[in-house]
Amino acid sequence: MDRNTKIIAVAGKGGVGKTSISSAFVRLLTEAYPNARILAIDADPAVGLSTALGVEVTETLDDIRKSIVASVEDGAPREAIELLSEARYRIFDTMVEQQRFSFLAIGRPESAGCYCKVNAYLKEVINLLSRDFDYVVIDGEAGIEQINRRVMEKVTHLVLITDPSRKGTQVISTIKKVADELVMYDRCGAIVNRVTDESLIPYIHVEGVDVLAVIPGDSAHAANDIQGRSVFDLPADSPVMTGAREALVKLGILA
Repeated sequence: MDRNTKIIAVAGKGGVGKTSISSAFVRLLTEAYPNARILAIDADPAVGLSTALGVEVTETLDDIRKSIVASVEDGAPREAIELLSEARYRIFDTMVEQQRFSFLAIGRPESAGCYCKVNAYLKEVINLLSRDFDYVVIDGEAGIEQINRRVMEKVTHLVLITDPSRKGTQVISTIKKVADELVMYDRCGAIVNRVTDESLIPYIHVEGVDVLAVIPGDSAHAANDIQGRSVFDLPADSPVMTGAREALVKLGILA
């Protein structure tokens, strides 16, 4: 990883708004740094980041992985360096280039169950691509799997998302403990999302994690989502945008 590249990994349990906040991060970075190279990675098999960012995906990382594996199985053995070169070429070929950022999706493997193979590939992809971008935002899958498998082994900023529930805080507490052992990161913080009762805030605590922002329920975001609009259509002063901005400022990513 290039020491100047900022890699922001977003993690937490399912249904707490990781994708909404990840997409808000991407928008804020494109607005603050219009000349920067920005990459958004949808690492969640639930594949929601593309919709939130208004991106149409035609090929995913898992498609690349399977096609390269198939080419090896069907043809003569090839050197590892040749396979790596092909993978790099195919990854850049698969990226969706938007006006202000690039986008890459992990995809949803056809077979149910373990995502071990595609997660291992994703780890190499993150290491490979990070040097080519100034900012990388990773919308991680729900839970601790990708942290536990060191998919996001080297990130600069780990942002943990929870809602005001005991389950949500337990999940990010577990992610933090595992990350402390397996992930190299510079800064870590939490965002409490979808808060409907501010009196609950004092009860939300994860040891060793600063709360970067508290985001109330966002009717503007809900309306935006149901109408099929992207994060770029949200009002700049909507709760999700305001909270995401506050978090990036506290992390030192935005001034």
